[in-house]
Amino acid sequence: METLPYSEHRPVLYEEAVAALDITGARKDGVYVDGTFGRGGHSRLVLAHLSERGHLIAFDKDPQAIRSAKVIEDPRFSVVHGSFASLGAVLDAKGIAHIDGILLDLGVSSPQLAEADRGFSFRLDGPLDMRMDTSKGESAAEWLARENEERIAEVIREYGEERFAVQVAKAIVAGRSFQPVTRTRQLAQIVAQSVKTREKGKDPATRTFQAIRIYLNQELEDLSAGLAISWKRLALHGRMAVISFHSLEDRIVKRFFAELSSPTPVDRRLPIRAADTPPPEMKRLGKKKAGAEEVRANPRARSAILRVAERVANPHGEHR
Repeated sequence: METLPYSEHRPVLYEEAVAALDITGARKDGVYVDGTFGRGGHSRLVLAHLSERGHLIAFDKDPQAIRSAKVIEDPRFSVVHGSFASLGAVLDAKGIAHIDGILLDLGVSSPQLAEADRGFSFRLDGPLDMRMDTSKGESAAEWLARENEERIAEVIREYGEERFAVQVAKAIVAGRSFQPVTRTRQLAQIVAQSVKTREKGKDPATRTFQAIRIYLNQELEDLSAGLAISWKRLALHGRMAVISFHSLEDRIVKRFFAELSSPTPVDRRLPIRAADTPPPEMKRLGKKKAGAEEVRANPRARSAILRVAERVANPHGEHR
């Protein structure tokens, strides 16, 4: 078993996700992408598998993650401060046509949750920020201060799947009329008073915090765009491994994989045999969840799902 050469944070499904990329044989010479560097656990293990000719490009929106990446002094490694949705432009700038694998570990990382100043955690009191990239954009506190009740409810319902979204939004707007909502614990208390029933083992603020974070950081939009451009640039037999932590993310990944791995539908009115239609571009290689031992060590792993796919055909001819 590989050992993690970085003690600060062990990602969920750490070894399984990197193993899914199948960095073996000639593939060790390839170009790989870690779309969510975090604190570098996956990236370091990918580098451990690459040959001297291989290369890894990492992305992250978080300035703190980028600072962590700077300590990796390896000519085979480069890091980009930005979303993995910008992959196409980055590859073009580097003169790289195709990649051999991409790994996405979605959502917020454990180090981000552990830092009260980031505003992601409802368990720790801190400024209500929630931005992945603290160098730009609007904080959660700023958004809640200006947005109308209907839109707040819509975001909480759509991105948090919260059935008490209307009640939560009303409480937020009522609360801010007396005092600006600027602290995480303050928001968590407002939500707790509005959510009438709780899911077993979940804080009532879970869905609202998730919704605001996803919306502010455009996480689902980036995921959809990133999957599309990654697939377009993935070489024949290249692998895509995606770890999701909630149903909204997983639904997007599952549908994307299903569409590309399904046979091209044949119009029965046309004289075309099914055997003559283009084969599916993708082969789904299954999904995996964290084991009991990992869940005990990291409760966040309970909801993680790893989905893996391989490019098995290219409608425009082989990449290599």
